[in-house]
Amino acid sequence: MNQAELIDAIANDSGNTGISKTAIKFVLETQAKVAHAALAKGDEVTLPGIGKITVKDKPARVGRNPRTGEPVNIPAKKAAHFGAAKALKDALA
Repeated sequence: MNQAELIDAIANDSGNTGISKTAIKFVLETQAKVAHAALAKGDEVTLPGIGKITVKDKPARVGRNPRTGEPVNIPAKKAAHFGAAKALKDALA
């Protein structure tokens, strides 16, 4: 499901509440901006019924170039980690 399909689904599911697709798109884009800012600070973001996004530190390590087999230094970095909520896991069962 892409963004346009998600907006259409939310608009159709909201019934006669009068929420426009433009307003839904604004909320989704703002949610993404707020989540990005929170994760950049090291906070976690909880999406009720969906899951939790946290920041995990990945240590530096030595990898291998698959073409030549030479060792390659991979620097440490931070990565987003998603953990599914129980409601989501149950919905998929």
